[in-house]
This record gives sequence, C-alpha cells and structure tokens, in this order.
Amino acid sequence: MNGIAADRWLEATSARAGDSPLHSEQIASWREAGWALVSGIFDAALINALRHAATEKFPAPGTAAAGETADFGSDLVFPSNIPELNALTLHPRLLSAVASLLGQPISGLRLSQSDLWPKYGRQQKSAGALDNMDQRIHVDYPNHTLAHPAEWHRPEAVEMIVYLSDVDACGGPTAFVPREGADDPAYRWPIVDSPGIADLDYVNDKAQAEAYFATERPALADWRARLYERERYAAFKPGDVLFYRHDTWHRGTPMKSDTLRLVQNITFRRADCEWISTLHVGWAWKAYRRNKFLE
Repeated sequence: MNGIAADRWLEATSARAGDSPLHSEQIASWREAGWALVSGIFDAALINALRHAATEKFPAPGTAAAGETADFGSDLVFPSNIPELNALTLHPRLLSAVASLLGQPISGLRLSQSDLWPKYGRQQKSAGALDNMDQRIHVDYPNHTLAHPAEWHRPEAVEMIVYLSDVDACGGPTAFVPREGADDPAYRWPIVDSPGIADLDYVNDKAQAEAYFATERPALADWRARLYERERYAAFKPGDVLFYRHDTWHRGTPMKSDTLRLVQNITFRRADCEWISTLHVGWAWKAYRRNKFLE
C-alpha cells in the first residue's frame, strides 16, 4: 500500500482477557521502544456502535462539505452526547492498560484529552504549510505541555490512537520510529529538532517542513532524513489501539482519495504531572453551551 515495503508494516498483537489486558511484552515495548499496537482492548460491538454514530456526524467523503471539514478539533469530545464515546474513554480495560504502562494505580491517572477526529483522503493538498495530508515527522509534547518531557525512563503520560477504520480501506497508516535502546541517535537529548519547537516555525506539511528545516538547520537535514528511513507503519484494524508517548517520533501519512478515517485520540497523564495541559476546551465550559452534557 502506498509503495510501503511489506517488512515495514507492524501488525497489532492481541490483548489478554480479563482486567489486566496488556502482556508484559507490550508494556516493555511501550516503555523501551515508545509504542505498542494492541487489538482486543474493546469488544467489537462498542467499536461498531461508535463508528456508526461518528460516521453520521461527518460529511460523506468526496463531497464539498467533506473538503470544508477540519481534520482536527471536531466537536466530538468527552463528555459527549454519544454514549459510546464516553464509554470508550473511561473503559475499565483501557484504564487498566494505561495504569500498567505508567506504573500507577488507576486513581493516579488524569484524563487530558479525548476527542474523535475525521481525516479525509484528498487528491491534493489544500492548507499550505499547515496541511496534514502528509505530515512532517514530529513529537507531540509541544501540543500538550510547555515543559520538555522527563527522561525516557520516567514517562509522564500515555497517548493513544483508537482506530475506528481499517487501513486496507482508507490508507493513512500512522508512521512512527521505534526507539532502539538508550543510545539511539534518533532519540538524543533534548528532543528539539522539529518544526514547531523553540524558535522553529510550525510547519506541518512534510515537503515544506523539511525544506524549511534544511534552511534553518542545514547540518541536521540528513539526520531528519534518517528518521523517515526508519519509519514503521501501523497496520490498523477497527478497535486497534496505538499506545505511544509525547516523545515518540511519528506522523500522519496520505490516505486513499475520497475515503474517511475515524480515530479517537486519548491522553492520560500521571496525576502529579500537572504541567501537562487539557488539550481541548475546558469541560466546565460545556455548562454554558447549548449542547451541554453536564446538567
């Protein structure tokens, strides 16, 4: 798919049954390599119901309305009038998985993001430097916190992409760079070599970002090129969860034209990491809105 070599795809591994869904190997992969792609956290009925409810909220792919729909920042955020979105956000097995990754009790977790995003496959880019059809490789911590992440062995939060679509139908696999040990040059310290960090302008489109980076940091252009060479791709199915981190190199890739991909993005932080922000509009503001859910 999309010219990606077969050996660069990564399939999900199955979760365990019961209250502790992650295997020790999955926990170790997240803690050491920065990722774990897991199937079977949720039952299929919940995923199917959420996908159906969310699909009805967005325009059909290929329509003019779809072209005007923002991929980021939809109105489908927790708490929602879609009960399945709420159920998935606080699903006991998901909470248990996050707790095991962070080495915290569930009571020591705090939700800082839960929103459902559409992404449409398009034939051409339309948002200039901010276009997300083919993203530059990046880390997410500047979106979530003003502070640089702590040392790798002291993770502060778990980011998740819960896929509601099938990569075979829509394309757009998430690309990421697995960390290869403490001396991996891709994960040198501090993590600052990406557009949007410090004095570097935010440029989202891959081609424009790398051209900008080559101008601003020419000595590091080859280093960033090697990040792309090491990318692996999530071969996701509906219900799969990509657990990753604020300091994992990753990006979005092009989708098939006139398709819709739905994902729910969720972040939990450690309760003591109060510098990690709530990503979307404060939930208390729901009380002022016509679609209030906190009565």
